Amino acid sequence: MSRVGKYPVTIPAGVEVAVVNDILTAKGKHGSLALPILSDEVTVAIEDGTVTVNPVKETKKARMLWGTTRANIANMVKGVSEKWEKTLDIVGVGYRAALKGKDLELSLGFSHPVNYTAPEGIEFKVPQPTQVVISGVDKQVVGQVASEIRGYRPPEPYKGKGVKYADETILRKEGKKK
Repeated sequence: MSRVGKYPVTIPAGVEVAVVNDILTAKGKHGSLALPILSDEVTVAIEDGTVTVNPVKETKKARMLWGTTRANIANMVKGVSEKWEKTLDIVGVGYRAALKGKDLELSLGFSHPVNYTAPEGIEFKVPQPTQVVISGVDKQVVGQVASEIRGYRPPEPYKGKGVKYADETILRKEGKKK
């Protein structure tokens, strides 16, 4: 039995969830998202302000999709009601970020600035020159954008320089011995 799939997803006030033609849509104050449902593996029922997911049959694929579908629905509902956020910290002398319109310009020690164009539905905030906050409705897209920006200059273990997640700890290595 799925430990994730058996719990219902509560729908907060201001969010509308509907299933039409095996596509679940969630609409809220921040936007809307759609999720295709594999109806031959799982069923989705909306009742009394909750969404429940159940497997159609007891196959391995149905049990896998049971928990995955429930988690995706919970992420959609949270995203359209309060948005997802990821914070990146930029560590290093001369390393900084700035907004150019809706796009992000990063100075990461290269001979040129790195320009990152914001995908649709993603918003950047730069509260400090060494901090970037990425927010959006879709959790997967927010994580992908954060990963791509971190990939330009991942943190190195000797001085800790680079782009890192705010909650990430870098295991530091000892330098050369003399």
